[in-house]
Amino acid sequence: MSQTSEVKVPDIGDYTDVPVIDICVKVGDAVKVDDALVTLESDKATMDVPSSVAGVVKEIKVALGDKISEGAVVVIIEADGSAAAADPVAPATDAVTAPPPDAPDTPEKPAQAAAPVAAPSQAGSAPIASAAPAPGLALGAATHASPSVRLFARELGVDLTKVTATGPKGRIVKEDVTAFIKGVMTGRAATASGASLGGGLDLLPWPKVDFAKFGPIEVKPLSRIKKISGQNLARNWVMIPAVTYHEDADITDLEAFRMAINKENQKPDGKSGPRITMLAFLIKICELALKRFPEFNSSLDGENLVMKKYFHIAFAADTPHGLVVPVVKNVDQKSVSEIVVECGELAKKARDGKLGPAEMSGACFTISSVGGIGGTSFSPIVNAPEVAILGVNKSVMKPVWNGREFIPRLILPLSLSADHRVIDGAMATRFNAYVARLLADMRRALL
Repeated sequence: MSQTSEVKVPDIGDYTDVPVIDICVKVGDAVKVDDALVTLESDKATMDVPSSVAGVVKEIKVALGDKISEGAVVVIIEADGSAAAADPVAPATDAVTAPPPDAPDTPEKPAQAAAPVAAPSQAGSAPIASAAPAPGLALGAATHASPSVRLFARELGVDLTKVTATGPKGRIVKEDVTAFIKGVMTGRAATASGASLGGGLDLLPWPKVDFAKFGPIEVKPLSRIKKISGQNLARNWVMIPAVTYHEDADITDLEAFRMAINKENQKPDGKSGPRITMLAFLIKICELALKRFPEFNSSLDGENLVMKKYFHIAFAADTPHGLVVPVVKNVDQKSVSEIVVECGELAKKARDGKLGPAEMSGACFTISSVGGIGGTSFSPIVNAPEVAILGVNKSVMKPVWNGREFIPRLILPLSLSADHRVIDGAMATRFNAYVARLLADMRRALL
């Protein structure tokens, strides 16, 4: 016997009226539990609304551009009895099932529904108490979570054995991972017994101050980009043991070459082709450095290191609404001129707020350049799940000793932040020095 289920927007924090930027299914599609149904807009990432049941899409209740909030119905799914009982996201008034000791690790093979602990109450009677959430598991214990939740946890660097499960049958759901991160960030995370092991942040509450009593104020809401990026940066800064290494690169000859090429590209009618930028050279050189030092082109996955064989390099783009990070894909297959064109297109989309999720995902390494503004050095925050990021400041003329005299040279400051769990100081310094050598003499790239 089939039945229909409404899939609603889960808890997405304090956000309301979030735009729908993608609809991942159509009427008639068969979906599994945790398959993405629609994608909600967030500027540095995206929020997928997953299916809570397996079945067939009967009706789509939202359209592209709609603004929805927590609790809004997005899709109606027709599911047979076994699929609906396999792994429901049960509201408080639904029957609660007891988790069997051998509950499956993934939802692809639904288990038989266990006998309900209690039947739904009649109208007007007292509500049924839901089962208490399962505490975080002991180290080495099996965890029950879907593949998408495991991927989500890996991207955030979360150990699922420490997460409290609130889903059906003792399963860890995405909201549990989010709650764990919030607990760590606010110092509320503790062991199952409530006793601190010394690993929590133990932060004091954020100070509450009535600023108006000191003078005139104006309150402006943070942009969505800054809200999202702020959460990501705070998590990365706390969870990644990063160290920053500084290096000076002599770009005198490369800058002269760049200016000469741009002059050659000037057409008689005053128009010119795409102007070669220093960022394009940096992207190409970093790709060569990733090949030379493959640990930089990796990501941590528990106790394993995932070594990537592709070369996608992101660059931080300043926009009126905040910082976004578009990604240039397959840099190893593109020339510097092609990289210039693609960077220009991505930067324009970023300024116009038209970057899609695919254009901001999949990066292996990030370059954050503030050279157009100024500065001498800074410590960029590693963008998880990457293991390193290169900061670039404004180039400046400096006197350099050549063995006989001081001569003026154009120096570009480099600041490399690296995850010390993967990259030690010697490797990071070698990487920085290699990048500096290629910037000083691009002919080395041919060797």
